[in-house]
Amino acid sequence: MPSESSLRCQVLVVGAGPAGGDLARRLALQGADVVLVDRLDDLSRSAFSSAALPIATMTSLGLPAEVVGSRWWEWQLIGPGAATRRWASPHPLGVVLDFGALRRWQAEQCQRWGARVQLGVHACSSRQEGEQMVTLLRRSDGSTLEVRSDWTVDASGHERALLGDPPVTGQLRDGLVRAAGLEWLLRVSPACWERWADRLSFCLGSDWVPQGYGWIFPMQPGVLKLGVCRLVDGQRRQPPLGGLIGELGRRLLAEGEPFEVLDRHGGLVRSTIRRREPHQRGRLVGLGDAVSTANLLGGEGIRHALTSSAVLAPLLQVALSAQGHSSSGQQAQRALRDYAPQLRRALGWRWSLSGRLARRTWLGLHGAGADGRLDQVLRGLESSRAEDLSALLFGYRFERYGLRAMPYLLGWR
Repeated sequence: MPSESSLRCQVLVVGAGPAGGDLARRLALQGADVVLVDRLDDLSRSAFSSAALPIATMTSLGLPAEVVGSRWWEWQLIGPGAATRRWASPHPLGVVLDFGALRRWQAEQCQRWGARVQLGVHACSSRQEGEQMVTLLRRSDGSTLEVRSDWTVDASGHERALLGDPPVTGQLRDGLVRAAGLEWLLRVSPACWERWADRLSFCLGSDWVPQGYGWIFPMQPGVLKLGVCRLVDGQRRQPPLGGLIGELGRRLLAEGEPFEVLDRHGGLVRSTIRRREPHQRGRLVGLGDAVSTANLLGGEGIRHALTSSAVLAPLLQVALSAQGHSSSGQQAQRALRDYAPQLRRALGWRWSLSGRLARRTWLGLHGAGADGRLDQVLRGLESSRAEDLSALLFGYRFERYGLRAMPYLLGWR
C-alpha cells in the first residue's frame, strides 16, 4: 500500500495557475507559511490561454518582462465574411503573455520567499476540523499527502476540485455556462510571422467559428498562437473544434505556407452569468475561475484571476493575523466576509454585464442574420481609435458603441 505523509501550513493553495500562483506569491512575500500544489508535474504544459493584456495591467500587477511573449500596437478584426478592419496606435497597447513562463515565474517567486511548491499532486477532498482544514492530496505514484492548514484556497479553475459546483437554483440565469477552446502553437517562416506581428487578430462571424470566434496572436519571433473558442450549446449540433482550427489555419496562412505545430492544447471555462455563487465554505475559499471570474465575452481569464488574488491576499493576511487571539475563529471569518463584494467592486459592473452579453452574442452567432447584426455594430466602430477599442474590449465600455447598438448589446433585439 502507498505510504501516507502529512504536513502543516497556514495556507494551502490548490492550483498553480495565474490566480493560485499569484496568491501564494503575495502571501509568501508577507511571511505567511504557504504550500502551493498543482496536478501538473510541469507548469509549462497545458498552457491554454490567449493571454493578451493591456500595458496598464502589466504595470499594476507588477509582472516582469520575462513573462511577455510579444507586444502589440494594433487590433485587427476579420469578418463577418471577407471584411477586414484594423485600428492602429503609435504606441504599444498591450502584451501577449507566455502563459507557461508566467506560471513558472510565479512558482519560482513563491519558493524564493519561502513557500513550498509541490507538483504532480491531485486534490481529492477537503474537510474542516475545528479551526483547521484537512485536505487529502494524491501524488502521481498513488501515495497520499494530508495537509492541515488554517485556510485552504481552491484555485483549481473550472474543475472547482474542492469547492464544488455552485448550488442548483432552478433558474437558467444562475446555471454554469460552458466555453470550450483549442489552441495551436505554430512555428512559421519569418515572412509569415511578420504578417501577423504587432497586432491582435480575431476572426468573427458564423462562417469563421459558429457561436464563437478565432484568433491569431504573435508570440516570440517565428511563433504564432492560433486558437478557436465557442460557447457550448446543448440545443445545437456543433462541429468539432479540431476541424474548425484546422480550417482557420488554412484560411489565414498563405496556401503552401510551411508551419510546424509545436504544441496543441485546449481548455474549458465554466462560469455563472450572474456570478452570485458562494465564494467561501468555512475556511475553504474559492479563487479565480473557481468563482467565475472569467469573462466569456472576450475569453479573458488571466487578468480577472490576478485581480481576484489581489483582492483575497490582504483579507487572508488579516485573517492569519487574528490567529492566536481570543475569539480568533470569529475574527478570521469576519475578515473574509467582504471578499465577494470587494471582488465584484474591483471587477466592476461592466464585467458582470459581459457574461450576459457573451451568452447573447456567441450563442446567437450561427447564421446570416446574426452576422449582419454583428457587421452593423463593427461598422459603427470603424471611425474609432485603437485606444477606444481597447477601452471597449478590456474596459467593457459598451456605451462607446453608441445608443443605436445598445439594444443589441443588451439582448433586447
